[in-house]
Order: sequence, then structure tokens, then C-alpha cells
Amino acid sequence: MEIGANTRLLAVLGDPVSHSLSPVMHNAAIHALGLDAVYVGLRTPVSSLPAVLTALSTWGAAGNVTVPLKEAVEGLLARKTDLCARAGACNTFWTEHGVLIGDNTDVAGIRAALRALGIDGAGGRWLVLGTGGAARAVLVAAADAKAELCVRSRDPARARQFADWGAARGVAVQVVHGPLDVDVVINATPLGLKESDPMPIEPHDLTDVQAALDLVYAPGETRWARSMRAAGVAAADGREMLVQQGVAAFARFFPGRGAPVEVMRAAVARALRA
Repeated sequence: MEIGANTRLLAVLGDPVSHSLSPVMHNAAIHALGLDAVYVGLRTPVSSLPAVLTALSTWGAAGNVTVPLKEAVEGLLARKTDLCARAGACNTFWTEHGVLIGDNTDVAGIRAALRALGIDGAGGRWLVLGTGGAARAVLVAAADAKAELCVRSRDPARARQFADWGAARGVAVQVVHGPLDVDVVINATPLGLKESDPMPIEPHDLTDVQAALDLVYAPGETRWARSMRAAGVAAADGREMLVQQGVAAFARFFPGRGAPVEVMRAAVARALRA
């Protein structure tokens, strides 16, 4: 990959951002298609976010957003897709004539990852762990699937705020505690980025679960995904969700250029090989 004066800049913004495999995945796609672009990670504290977004829009840049910035970026966009507005969170941005535009491709990634786990119908009862930007994408996916949604958080006040936020958008969310009977459980917290992290929820606290999706990814899978599979549940970490939201984002970055899905999936698999 050669970088020149006309090379287009793409970036993932977050704090932390060193865990993100978006640069690995998108640079593999860029190289495969012979595009003049480069994708980097930019650690961006919340306090620096407005200045960073202003600079990126001036440069005509594009990219993605990870924890904990998805909600904040959504509020700083000049334009946004309907899906981004529904989710109240942005994970994909690009510029058109100096105007910053945002989308939420996490919703598409969640849907695709659940289909890979055999969840392809409507209805059922879903549990989301966490209340941040990724959890908001889960809420939209659940609403579109006509699934009943429950939320569990280490912070009861944040769980209630999340339920109120959903209710304001016409989505009923039940705040839950203790053992639960659900069809789908999704970890939308950062727990699992480190092997030493506590479990977002113990498998024995869940009954009759059909699928468990961890939005976190790690070499050898996350401990929670492995534990749920050991308990007899169809489970996966966030690698396929990463790929699928990346495919949708690539279409925003390079309209008319089909994303090389297998190249992107292989790049992620290599990076996560234990």
C-alpha cells in the first residue's frame, strides 16, 4: 500500500481504540480492490470529538465510531440516515461536499450475526446487556423483529433511562434482574475485551436461550461466548457482526464498489487466530 498526496483518509474513532480490527479489515478490502485510501485508528477522547469531526469533514474523510462515542457523534452530525436517528447512535460517517453524514450499520451487523446463529424469524424475547450506543442498535433490531426486549445493566439508573429512551420511540423495554427466561441474549457492554473481565451474565442465570451474541470480539473468542456454547447455547462473539457492519459501512465509503466480504472476513479471522 502506497500513501500519496491524494490518498483518502478513513478512520475509526474511539477511546480506547487499539482493540479495533476495523483498520485491519478495511485496509485488506482497500488493498484487494486497489483503492487509493488508508484506514487508521484515532484515539479520540470525548472532549476532543467536535474538533476531530470538524477536521475530518474538512479533509473529506470517512470512517467508523466505537466505544464510547457513538451517541455523542450522532448528536454532532449535519445529516443522518433515518436508521441513525432511530438508534440515536452513529457508528459510520462520511462527508459529502464538506458535510458530515452518519449512519448506523450496527443494526445490519446484528441482524446478520443473529441469522448466522439461526435466529431468522420474528418475535421472541430478547435480553440486551448494556445501555450504550451498541445497545441502542440492538433495540432497533429487536423492534424491527417484533421481539420483546429486556435490558439488564450494572447501573439500575442507566437501565431505567434506556427503557425510558425506548418508550419515547414507541418501543417497550422491560428492566430485569436475576435469573431470566429469554430466547436471545446479546452482550452490548465492553466486558470481554480482556480475558480477565467479569462475565456480562452467567450462563446459569439464563434458561431456554436459543442464541447468545457477544458484540465484543477477542482472539479465540470471548470467554462469555465460549461459556454460553459450553452450556449448550448457539453462541458467537462479535467477529461476524464486525464484518457485516463493515460491509454495510464500505458501501457508504465507496458507493458502487462491492465490498470484498470474504477478504474482510479472512482478515478478521487471521487477526483473531488464537
